[in-house]
Order: sequence, then structure tokens, then C-alpha cells
Amino acid sequence: MADFNHRKYRATPAIVMTDRQWPNNTISQAPQWCSVDLRDGNQALVEPMTVQQKLRMWDLLVKLGFTQIEVGFPAASQPDFDFVRALIDGDRIPDNVTVQVLTQAREELIARSYEALKGAKQAIIHVYNSTSPVQRERVFGLERDGITAIAVQGARWVKEYAARNPETKWSFQYSPESFSSTEVDFAVEISDAVIAEWRDTGAPIIINLPATVECASPNVFADQVEWFCRHTQYRKDITVSVHTHNDRGCGVAAGELAVMAGADRVEGTLLGNGERTGNMDIVTMAMNLYSQGVDPKLNLADMDEIIAVVEHCTTIPLHPRHPYAGELVFTAFSGSHQDAIRKCLGKQSENEPWQVAYLPIDPADLGRSYEAVIRINSQSGKGGVSWVLENDYGLQLPRWLQIDASRAVQAKAEEIAGEVSAKQIWELFDEHYLQTARDTELSHFAISQNNAENHGQDQLSLSFKYQGKEIALQGHGDGAISALVNAWQQEFGDKVEVLDYREHALDTGTASQAVAYVHLSINNQRYIGVAMHRDVVTASLQAVLSAASQAVEQAKAA
Repeated sequence: MADFNHRKYRATPAIVMTDRQWPNNTISQAPQWCSVDLRDGNQALVEPMTVQQKLRMWDLLVKLGFTQIEVGFPAASQPDFDFVRALIDGDRIPDNVTVQVLTQAREELIARSYEALKGAKQAIIHVYNSTSPVQRERVFGLERDGITAIAVQGARWVKEYAARNPETKWSFQYSPESFSSTEVDFAVEISDAVIAEWRDTGAPIIINLPATVECASPNVFADQVEWFCRHTQYRKDITVSVHTHNDRGCGVAAGELAVMAGADRVEGTLLGNGERTGNMDIVTMAMNLYSQGVDPKLNLADMDEIIAVVEHCTTIPLHPRHPYAGELVFTAFSGSHQDAIRKCLGKQSENEPWQVAYLPIDPADLGRSYEAVIRINSQSGKGGVSWVLENDYGLQLPRWLQIDASRAVQAKAEEIAGEVSAKQIWELFDEHYLQTARDTELSHFAISQNNAENHGQDQLSLSFKYQGKEIALQGHGDGAISALVNAWQQEFGDKVEVLDYREHALDTGTASQAVAYVHLSINNQRYIGVAMHRDVVTASLQAVLSAASQAVEQAKAA
């Protein structure tokens, strides 16, 4: 067995900063977004995207509202080169979208990158070299001066080739790769040296600070970003960008804290695809802003389309618990959660801020229906069952019926040791309540008034079939239900009390059905009757007959 020894590791040094400002800041507007799905995301795939997959991803990114998209590393890959050319030659780049390509700080690669971008209206040349101590000492065998010389020379080549291609509006971007593992003073020193080379061009300058490997908690990264922003000579002349990875599971948190620390721009991928544990998930970060009332400047309303395209292009299935996008993230199985959601939704008005327990955002904003929010298993309760029956079948169960119906559903869930579908819930409801009503079928009835004999009460004549036998009843009372209860007591000698009665229409229009629910106490035992009919009085009488017949069956069984 391997030796699981924590002593082989050491903590990432923290920055001594007693006056850090980022903890007091809040995000009030979205950063500039740059999607790197087609470069960083693509190079992390077991099977890189085909041209058709890249084009489908490109179309999605444009549709979502990205105005900066890194499209590849054309100097290092012929497929990437061909894809960039396909975008330009096919006139597929909207006027408001700027493509970005990555290159190392080597002349032949920079030259090839400009070749790939020939004819683009605007583009970002993104040049990088590694700056961390482990890269300097173990990969390149250079001191700080040698690493800085590589970056400065790369910046000069970028500037020179841009001058040779004046038809394109160029922006320049530099990344001190492995910034998160680089001494902050050196990150500032090398970035300022690059900026100094580019300032006289008039081209927009982006300094991108990557957590190439996430090696510390998000607050440490935020300190690094704030330190950089406060110590660079050229803060007003540059856009500060961040590019976080998810090695510690904190890529989104690091991105958000970096914006609080002064970053203007964020690079990431849709749903977090990327090397190792992935890149910063732009969907999650953008939706985090959205949930706080900040416009993310991206249209993520059709979440199912985003998932479909990303899964198709990456061949990586989405986890069902993925923030905002997963199949189960707005789903409640817990009975108490279901009940709270149902009650909150009932009180939520259209023109007030969103206030629904357990739902940080309205699922409808992402194209999700409420039918998918509440799902039923053995942990569920009355709230969930009643929600499904109301939303799928129009039934508005009173509380006492919610409790009774949930017992049958929970028993079924325990029996199958899994989730009970909406169809199965309806079948259970039909079996336990409506089938009982059909077994005691109302044949006909008539209601009249005889003020002299009944003191203004309704006179009811009724017949129903019970176990193949026709039974006739007559009685009077204040309304049809009261008259039937009195008739039943006279015929069978039972003590009957109506504990509660509810009815409502199932839908609108002249052909709509009514449903009636009745809760009876018969000989001090409680019974529930439910019935449906086009006529509400018929449904009400049928419900009483259904409940009362259960008392007869129970007496026989005893």
C-alpha cells in the first residue's frame, strides 16, 4: 500500500498584506468574459473536437453573448490553424466578437499565429511563458533575468508582426504562466517589462494572471491579484484578466474573489471542462452573479441547449448535481423541503424579489419546469405528493388528504426502493380513492324542496349500486350532502359527521370536470371519499357514498 504521507508537501506561502481591500468589495457588474472552450477545453479532451463539433461550439458561444473567444493554438496544431481559417474565410465572426489565439514566446510560432489570423477584423494575440520557481529551475534552468528576456523578446515579436499586418485591429495579451505559483514581485516585474514593450503601439493590453494549477485557497489567489493590481506601474493602461483552474475544487470561488480583488476579465469554459479537474466554470460564475441581481451579460436561459452542445462536443456527461445545470439541482426529495417549496411558490408574486425556500433561483429562468423540481421517493412527504398531483393532474388536495395520500406513496417508494414517478402517484391515487368511488356507483338522484314538511330543507331521493345491489335512500337536510348523511344514518344506523368538504373544477370551460373531497367520521372512525364528475353535486354525493361504503366494508371485516 502506498505511503499516504502529508509531510511530503508544503503549504503555499501566503502574502503578508495587512491592508487587503478585496474582502470589503462586492461584485456589482459582470466582468469581461472570454471563453477558452475551443482551446484550453479542447486540448484537455481525450478525443479533441472535430471541425463540426468546434463549429457547433462556436455557434453556441456566439449565441450566448461571448464577445471574446479563444479559438485555438494555431501555431502548434494544423487542425487549430484550419479552424481559425475556416472562421475567417467563412465570414463566421460577427463584428462584435474578437477571436483570441494562444502562442508561446517563440518567433516561428508567433509568425504562424499571425498567418492564421490574416484577414480577421480584430484579434487578440495571447503570448505566454512560464514564470514559477519550479519552471525556472527545473524546466528551463534559468534565473529571473533569463525568463524575463524570453517574455520581452516575445512581446517584441508580437509587436513587430502586428505592424506588418495593419489591416487587423490587434490586442495583445500576456500571461505569466503559473502565476499562482510565482512570487508576486516577479509577476509584476516581468509583466511590467512586457507592457513597456507594447505601450507605444496603442493596442489594448491584457495581462492575464492564471492559476495554471490551483495550489492555494481562493483568498490567497485574491491576495495575489490585489497585490499585482496595486504594484504594477501600468494599472490604468491594462485590462487585468484571470484564468483559474479547479485543482482544489475552488475555481469559481477564486474567479469571483479575483474580481473583487480588481480583475476586469475572466477566462473559463462552459460547465468547467478543462485540464485535470477542469477550468473555471463560466456558467456557474455567471449564474452566481445572476442570483445576486447582477446582469451576467450572457444569455443562459436555455440551459438544456448548453448542456446538449457541451456534452456533444466534449463527450463528457454532465453530473446531475452540477450547479444550476444538473438534472437534480432543483429537485427536492425531502418531504419538509417539498412542503416549504410548495408553500413559498404559492405565495410568490410576479413582481416581488424571488423568495422561495431551497430554490436560490427560479428554475423557469433556465428553461426548467416546476414539474421537475419535486420528485418523490421514500424521504418525501405530503407536500411533494400534493405538488405532483396538483401540477400534473389539477388536484388541490386538502391537508388531511395530503397526509393520507402520502402514506400510500411512501409505502410504494419503500417497496420499490426508489423514486415514484408522477404516473405511479396518479395510479396509486386512483386505486386508493377513485376506484373505491366506482365500486359504489351513484345511479341517480333528485333534490326537491317541501317547505311545509321539511322546514325549507332539501329533500333527497337517491339510489346507488353497491356490490351489484341497488340501494335506495331518502333524506332531507341543509343541502345535498347533509340530506345524504341523514338518509344514510336512517338506513344503516351509523353515526355520521362531516369533518370537512372541498370541491373545485379541474379545468375551465363548459365541459370541465369537478372533483369533490369529503372527510367523514362514521362511528368515531375517519374515512375519506373522492369523486369526479362533470356535475359538482353528483361528484359530492358520490364522494360521500365512497367514504360511507368503506365503513360498511370495515364493519363486515370486523
